[in-house]
Amino acid sequence: MIETARLALQRATALLNMAGIDGAERDARILLAFALGVDRVQLGLRLDEPLPNSAARQFDQIIAMRGHHKPVSHITGKRDFWAHEFLVTDDVLDPRPDTETLVALALEQPFERLLDMGTGSGIIALSLLAERPSARGVASDICDKALDVARRNAVRLRLSDRVQFITSNWFEQVQGRFDLIISNPPYISEAEMADLAPDVANWEPHLALTPGGDGLEAYRRIAQDLPDYLTRDGRAIFEIGFRQAGAVKKIFTNAGFEKVQIYQDLSGHDRIVAINASFTGK
Repeated sequence: MIETARLALQRATALLNMAGIDGAERDARILLAFALGVDRVQLGLRLDEPLPNSAARQFDQIIAMRGHHKPVSHITGKRDFWAHEFLVTDDVLDPRPDTETLVALALEQPFERLLDMGTGSGIIALSLLAERPSARGVASDICDKALDVARRNAVRLRLSDRVQFITSNWFEQVQGRFDLIISNPPYISEAEMADLAPDVANWEPHLALTPGGDGLEAYRRIAQDLPDYLTRDGRAIFEIGFRQAGAVKKIFTNAGFEKVQIYQDLSGHDRIVAINASFTGK
């Protein structure tokens, strides 16, 4: 007997709930729409229709994937972030709403030349360039597969002519100065990795999650070289772990930066460190 889309959705929601998936019904709806090749508005109009056999088979397969905690974006290959839809693969982080705090803060002031280190899928750099038609940027990553995803996203957003992608370990292959330097670096400590949700720990690239140790190595590396790459009036804005504000602020003040501020995300957690170019040369 062919079941309706509504019954399939109810069954899938129950399975995801049993697997301990937060937001089981939401995820089931997204995946059902994906299996049917429709958006979520159209899905609501088709819930009482029979579910085609091909869609039913695909839906069962991807619900099983989600039941094993594979992120929805890694199943569908897409994620909405800021004002655009981005391609996502297993080689990049699943974009999170908290990172939009960095984008919003960066857009509060003008910039013409930006550098995004550890760009991953390119969501931050490309979101910013799309909002500033006169700006140009450089986006770097140590992972060539991640850069391939970022390049594809640049093509989708018609931004390829305004961004250069390079393979680089932080500043190693970077040339020139920038009035905006941004990054969402790996910052999860080795001890915290054991406490990560399986959606993250089992599926996302560990290279993009943790540098090992106390999780602060990226900020130490960046702080050491940052004065050589910021323009006179430039800004640097980085995402941080919500328990790291004090330690990260100390790293940059000890490196000689006078103006270091911490900003919170939408949940009120410390999430961003922002540095102005004022430098004492310590």
